[in-house]
Amino acid sequence: MTTRTDVTFESAGIPIAAHLYVPDGAVAGSPALVVGHPGSGVKEQASGLYASRLADAGFVTIAYDAAYQGASGGTPRGLEDPGQRIEDMKAAVSYLTTLDLVDPRRIGLLGICASGGYSLAATASDHRIRALATVSPADVARQFRYGADGAQDPAVFQGMLDAAAAARTAQAAGEDVAGIPLFPETIEQARAAGGEHGAEGFDYYCTPRAAHDRAARTFDWSSVDKLATFDAFTQVPLIGDRPLLMVMGSRAVTAWMGIDAFQRAVGPKELVWVDGASHVDLYDRDPYVATAVERLADFYGRTLAPAVREGADPAGPLL
Repeated sequence: MTTRTDVTFESAGIPIAAHLYVPDGAVAGSPALVVGHPGSGVKEQASGLYASRLADAGFVTIAYDAAYQGASGGTPRGLEDPGQRIEDMKAAVSYLTTLDLVDPRRIGLLGICASGGYSLAATASDHRIRALATVSPADVARQFRYGADGAQDPAVFQGMLDAAAAARTAQAAGEDVAGIPLFPETIEQARAAGGEHGAEGFDYYCTPRAAHDRAARTFDWSSVDKLATFDAFTQVPLIGDRPLLMVMGSRAVTAWMGIDAFQRAVGPKELVWVDGASHVDLYDRDPYVATAVERLADFYGRTLAPAVREGADPAGPLL
């Protein structure tokens, strides 16, 4: 049995809405995990599913809505700000360190999709994160610039930068500007624009399969120029000797991004391919999620074990 509690914490002054999952029988000094959601997602979707299942495996977990999105605070609504997204992860770690139930030397991070990219940058710069895993990792900035499959015409993103600049000018003049639509009206339109990956994203976010009222349907236009110069993978070597696990579907069109990040890691690292799974399959579909959770539970069980962490300085080197 796992208990889910609504909690809040602040990230750079912005109130963050979160769900804390505590396994039955958890005792002081338990290992804990921060779970970040995909781009446009909310804590009631993929991140909540993984947080719940990993809590069932014995970890205290927290899933949260990114600032400016979901039930969290911040304006403009629908802003995708890489710096803030990374700060949200660090703020969630800070929240866990305040809980008597959690050993601050045994905190790990799990990033799904866009959070997989952000989690690499967060871990690189926060030594409190002792182990990192990603599921269907993607750098959302790369996805905007090059497309999910890496084959997008560069002119597409240049056009988005033009539109973002025009939106800023219009807003300065006091005009209301609609956000960037993230999904078309039909799955056929999604398939035409983004192939099967686009169709799968539509099926997940826009049908009863996983649709949620608070999931983002648009991004604020200022997200575009914030993403333009962001690179989630540049500082991956700073993760150093802290262990990394990357889980990807064998059919994921985004796998090129995960492979790039994996090759940059210099410490202990594991790459797990889930046979037959696409990028989006790993959000919610079994047996793919069950396979991922099994590998994640084993990874965190080993890397956050008390014997490994005993006597470690929470602010010092990992091993």
